[in-house]
Amino acid sequence: MDLHSARPSSAVYLDEQFETLPLPDVRALQDGLWTRQWDYIRSMSAFYHSKLAKWIDHEVTLDSLAELPFTEKDELRVSQENASPYGDYAACGEASVSRLHKTSGTTGSPLILGNSARDSQWVARAGARSMWAAGLRPTDRVVHCLNYCMWTGGFTDHTILEAAGATVIPFGVGNTRLLIDSILRLGINAISCTPSYPGLIEQVLRELDGVGPRDLKLTLGLFGGEAGLDNPDLRASMEEKWGFKVRNANFGLSEILSILGGQTDWTNDLLFHASDVVFAEVIDPATLQRLPIIEGTVGELVCTHLRKECQPLVRYRTRDVVTVTGTDPGPDGRTAWRFRVTGRTDDMFNVRGVNVFPSAVRVAVESLPHLSSGMFRIMLKGDGPYDRIAMTVEAAEGMSADRWPDAAAEIEAAIRARVGSTAIVTMVPFEHFPRTEGKTRWIERNPK
Repeated sequence: MDLHSARPSSAVYLDEQFETLPLPDVRALQDGLWTRQWDYIRSMSAFYHSKLAKWIDHEVTLDSLAELPFTEKDELRVSQENASPYGDYAACGEASVSRLHKTSGTTGSPLILGNSARDSQWVARAGARSMWAAGLRPTDRVVHCLNYCMWTGGFTDHTILEAAGATVIPFGVGNTRLLIDSILRLGINAISCTPSYPGLIEQVLRELDGVGPRDLKLTLGLFGGEAGLDNPDLRASMEEKWGFKVRNANFGLSEILSILGGQTDWTNDLLFHASDVVFAEVIDPATLQRLPIIEGTVGELVCTHLRKECQPLVRYRTRDVVTVTGTDPGPDGRTAWRFRVTGRTDDMFNVRGVNVFPSAVRVAVESLPHLSSGMFRIMLKGDGPYDRIAMTVEAAEGMSADRWPDAAAEIEAAIRARVGSTAIVTMVPFEHFPRTEGKTRWIERNPK
């Protein structure tokens, strides 16, 4: 499997044979992969040999997979506590582990992640499809500004950028002034980072006389790690300010696949690029029943590995809520089904009987860039349910304090219209909230 074979920069696809495969043929491919993977898991994974004892002697198909129980992240944490460091769900020996990472710990204590050499190849291959679809080419110089300290977003995504053929500058996080100098001196034209990071770069640029975002001459922004980039208002605002094309090219989960999906130039939706590596289900979070992957379906994404050697997972609950937006081929011929991430079940909170996702609140705030910088915090006191959404919103740059009451009222109305819940907004000055190279936390919880 040659991940680095030359592709002409003008080519539409990185992996044409798969990317244009009709969905019925994709499913036939998945069926064959799963037959081999099921034999591997039930013979090599002590965790699943015990957890799935009722089914272990049966030929489970992708259709009957829906009868099996889910795998939860807390189960993996317990497994690793009892069988450090990889957990007893690991299905290969130490000699086959070529790389070790850990999760970011955003939703709890970090998991230790192991990959075989072949696992790493497939991560790079699937992710490179996403980067190529987003517009990255071998003629690009891309600076990678995610944390290289064990998180998969650092080194693993670096290998993905290389697999797309680009020249990669492994910058990491910190020393933003040096980053700016490097972009200017090295002729870097693309950046890979979180959507929040350009805000920090802007903050540093304001300290430099006469240098603005467009002066960096970046033409492509490849973003991931946070929700919100399917918001056309945010995307348009960033493109206007920076002059680069904005792509959410990096949707994934470290324990499943670093990159599962990303945007391309003809849609704000995400294309699921990894169907030959991961089998996806969408379930109703309330009934836990499998839903059809057809346009309009809304539910939680559940993933099963089709090729994973080191730590294969079966029916893993991602907690990401997705809306399926299309299954027909796109205008470029790609057949990947399309979706949007509309929230997380573990971030959801209830306001007077209405389930609220922070990502929906974010869309409302970011739709009013003349009133707010887009930075905010939702303040949750106790376990809920809550009477209203109490939140602090940062004012737009240059807005005087005497305009804050009207701005707060307009933002409250936008949230009520989009979310269906009452919000109480307190305005704070521009740059009140710290900018970060990493993921931004939108909720602050007070257990009392």
